[in-house]
Amino acid sequence: MADLAFKDDQGFYYVIDVKTHRLSTQFNMPNLISVERLTRFYQSDENVFAILLIAYEAQGTRIGIENVQFLPIEFLGWDCLTIGALGWGQIQIANSNVLTINRGYSRKQWMLELCDALAEFYPREISKIEERLKYFTKVREFWLNHSN
Repeated sequence: MADLAFKDDQGFYYVIDVKTHRLSTQFNMPNLISVERLTRFYQSDENVFAILLIAYEAQGTRIGIENVQFLPIEFLGWDCLTIGALGWGQIQIANSNVLTINRGYSRKQWMLELCDALAEFYPREISKIEERLKYFTKVREFWLNHSN
């Protein structure tokens, strides 16, 4: 779930996922966390799932850090996030070159938007699965009628 974790002196428990991004690449779509795992983790207001975003450039063997940001996941806008079809669904950054950061955004509002995103995501997944079932029904028919 994370690369490191700590509890601060106010009792907040931070789980941190470190994401590096080489700026010269055209496209990066890193996985952040399972939607199911995050919703369980966020049942406590003292839990914070944070991302440490490190943008860098490489010149030969030299690395130059260009930007570092540390923020809870709920500060990432849904316009730069997507949900991938892994398990219950995996929150991903759609493209690390294009981030929307809303500092101070309400966790409650962000979680409600997550639920809205899942209400659109799951029916699309059902539709995909129905198409796959139809396809493999035909494949099975082919093989039932195929000679040994």
